[in-house]
Parts: sequence; structure tokens; C-alpha cells
Amino acid sequence: MATDSTNVEPRLTAKRFHEQPGVEDWRVLFWGAYAHYVCDSLAHAVALVNEVATIAAEVGHSPDLDVRPHGVTIRTTTTPNGALSEQDAELARRISAVAHARGYRSDPSTLLVTGIAVAQDRDADVRPFWAAILGYDLLDDADAIDPQRRNPHVWVHELDPPKPGRGRTHIDISVPADHAEARIAAALAAGGRLVTRTAEHWTIASPDNHGVDVAVWPDQEDYPPT
Repeated sequence: MATDSTNVEPRLTAKRFHEQPGVEDWRVLFWGAYAHYVCDSLAHAVALVNEVATIAAEVGHSPDLDVRPHGVTIRTTTTPNGALSEQDAELARRISAVAHARGYRSDPSTLLVTGIAVAQDRDADVRPFWAAILGYDLLDDADAIDPQRRNPHVWVHELDPPKPGRGRTHIDISVPADHAEARIAAALAAGGRLVTRTAEHWTIASPDNHGVDVAVWPDQEDYPPT
């Protein structure tokens, strides 16, 4: 997340972000907008990072970068809860233009953000425990997040129906909406079971009945929060 743009008012929903010119490589997932560019080597990846650093300094908005020999994943957001602004769109547009000019290939199918969903009884408050054990920061009224923005977030919600003295956890993943069905098909072919499907997410059970929610709603209309 960019910490040098706190005075910029977030005002772009996922829909409005996707409508901006030049951001076709990018997808809105949990906590911001992301792009992945394929690289041939670590030196190739670092060369792209140097280009991104120059653009970030010019725009005044710094993204998060995950740098590997096979590719660079970039995330931009304006606030800790993933809200987007015009600066995010400008940064994304300029990064994409330079990446294309230098011959880098975008691969949004690799984009994935993972979260841990923790259900608690109505009278319980387990979020401080999870924040303490993981070294996380509390965010808003339901989340705990890694201050280094590397590891899965924890989202705490009420267990429905209530089961006093017992909690439940499952995995949430956020994937690009246009690649979700391929991910679901692969999971079903690997022995998964479809539990529910809506326009916003699928719930898949593993062969031994662990739950995974595959969310596409962040890449749609009115996410992220403003």
C-alpha cells in the first residue's frame, strides 16, 4: 500500500477502475488492484522493478512489489482497507505502458489473495487472539492484517447458527472474475465438491470436507470500500 498518498481521497470502485484506459492488465482483489508480469530471470524482474520505482516516484504513489525470478506481482491501493483512487489508476496505467514497451507479458491468471475466515460465537471476541499470535494489526471492526502486507488476512465473523464454545475456520480466496471458472474446474477435477454458487462466490469443499470460498465480488461493481 502506498503510504505517501494519504491525502488522496479514494473514489474508484472496481467498476470505475476497470473503466480507466490502459489498466487492462489489472484486477481488483482483496485489498487493492493487482497485476502480474512474467519474467525470464531475476535480473529481468529487477529491471521491471527499477522502472516501477521511477514511475512511483513521479506519480507520488508507491505500490507493493513481490519479486521472483519468474515474475513480478504488483499491488496498488490508497488505504489499508483496499480503497482505490485516481492515483492507483494512473500508477497502473503507467506501469502497464512501460511493461508492454519493454516486452513484459501480463498473466492475470496467477493472481490470488488468500484470507482466513474465523467464525466465532456471538459472545466471543477472538480477533485480539489472532492478532496477537500472528503479530497482526486490527483493521476496522472485523479484520486483522499483516503489517508487512505479505501473509493472509484474518476476517472474524459470527457463527451462524451459534455454537457456544466452538469456532470454525475456512479459507477465502480472491481471484480475477474472468479466471474463476477455470480455478473452480481444476478444484472439482481434483476431487472437490461444489457446495454453493452465487454471482459473487463459489463455496467448494475439499475431499475431506474443508471449506474454501472463492470470491469474485472484489473484481466487480462497487468494491473496494471508499
